[in-house]
Amino acid sequence: MVNARLALAIVSLLTINSTSHAQDITAGATVFKKCTACHSVEEGQNKVGHSLHKVIGRTAGTLAGYQYSQAMKAAGAGGLVWDEATIEDYLVAPKDKVKGTKMAFAGLKNLKDIKDLYAYLQSVSQ
Repeated sequence: MVNARLALAIVSLLTINSTSHAQDITAGATVFKKCTACHSVEEGQNKVGHSLHKVIGRTAGTLAGYQYSQAMKAAGAGGLVWDEATIEDYLVAPKDKVKGTKMAFAGLKNLKDIKDLYAYLQSVSQ
């Protein structure tokens, strides 16, 4: 009986934990509105910042047709590839992650916003 209660408690906690951190593409699209002054998710549509179309899995500083900072090119040459962990790390403090980046954005402080934004970017990276 104790084992059954323990198992139920563990399953309940795991369910609550996974639900509270679930990524939400719709919420991510809303978060992305903070990015639209400089970025687009349309293929080939660069603005002040590069297009984020298919950014997931892309090596940093390599999108053809966009003039990246030397710092971002060096980060890519050093192995920086955009995935969930690197995007999260970058968006918390862009200038700390890539010193010398020309991205002026101060960063996102809410981890849920970052995870939702990642889900949205992933949806437009298909």
